[in-house]
Formats: sequence, structure tokens, C-alpha cells
Amino acid sequence: MKAVIFDMDGLIIDSEPLWYEAAVECFSPLGIKLTPSLYADSVGLRTKEFVAYWFEQYQIDLTKSEETIHAINEVVVDKIQKKGEELPGVHQVLEMLKKKEFAIGLASSSPSRLIEIVLKKLNIANYFDAFSSAEFLPFGKPHPQVYLDCASLLNIKPVNCFCFEDSFYGMIAAKSARMKCVVVPHNDVIHQPRWNAADIILKSLIEFDEEQLKYIINGAN
Repeated sequence: MKAVIFDMDGLIIDSEPLWYEAAVECFSPLGIKLTPSLYADSVGLRTKEFVAYWFEQYQIDLTKSEETIHAINEVVVDKIQKKGEELPGVHQVLEMLKKKEFAIGLASSSPSRLIEIVLKKLNIANYFDAFSSAEFLPFGKPHPQVYLDCASLLNIKPVNCFCFEDSFYGMIAAKSARMKCVVVPHNDVIHQPRWNAADIILKSLIEFDEEQLKYIINGAN
């Protein structure tokens, strides 16, 4: 293992509740009723696919999708700038991996603009050697391209990378890229068997220590 790649929303910053708030605010005028449980099933998707899915469910005119995508992204940017908070263990894990001389990247479904805002807000930009966004890719997560792009930017083969993810779609993207994956699901869904596809399942990044790193590098041996 030579590199580690992080997801962002819900892993580095506690932004998923803010994405949910933004979606509710922008969907309500259109008659779309989004519950927390329904939203949870779509965590990890780009805003583009997220909007397309719900527009199809409620048979909303697709000509309104672009303005809705833009509105959600703008509301999220505002909310994150005002009240986005770092999740526990982020600095601890980044510092440990930096000392171990891992190349560190970030692969997110969020727009590049939001990635830059989060890295600056949390004062962690100096830890990252590269980041990639799925914003303009033909396909977002669970397609592996955003992870493959980040590995390419780091100049590391995908099989020599491992990832941190919090969403099911993100985990599938990482594994499809032939990377090992440490998943940190939300407490409400961590009990679900689908997470068994990951190499390690954690309740929080705080739990990731030298032993966990050794397991990722060497496996069960």
C-alpha cells in the first residue's frame, strides 16, 4: 500500500444532514417529500443522479432538473460554510498516514468548488496530494472512475491504494477500482450485511489505529 484515498461528505465533514436539509428545501416547492430514510438510500450519489431519481419518482418535468441541481449545490455550499463540522478522528488519521509517508488523495461526488471549500474550512488541505471530483464525469459512484482518476493523479496503481468511505455506493466504487476499503457507515445503517464487502468496518475514524493499518497492508496475516 502506497496511497490512501478519502471520500469527503459524511466521512471527513458532517455534511450529509446538510445535504438532506438542502434537498428538502429545494424539493418541497416541487411536491417531492423526502424522508431521512429515503435520503439514506441515495447517499453517495452525485446531485445529478440524486435529482434525476426523485424527478422520475414524482414525474417532475426534467427541464427543471438543472436549476434544481444548481439550487441544491448552492444551498449546501452556504450551509457547510456556516455550520459544517469536522467528523471525529479526521486529523488523527491524516496525521498518522502522513507520518507513514502515504500519498493522500480525496475522491468525492461533490463539485470541485465544494471540495476546496471543505479542505480550507477544516484546515486540512496541506495533507492532500491530489483530489478528484465526479462532477463532470460520465458516471459517478458506484462507478469507480473518480477513484481511478485520483490514483492516476497520485501516480499510484489502484491496487496499491486503500480508501475510506461512508456510503454503500462509495464502497462499491472503491472495490470496483480494485482498492481495499475501510468503511465508516452511519450508525443507523452499520448493522446492514451489505457492508461486509468492505475490508474493515468502523463506527468512527477514531477507531482506525496502527493495528487497523497493519491489517489493511498485510491482511489477516
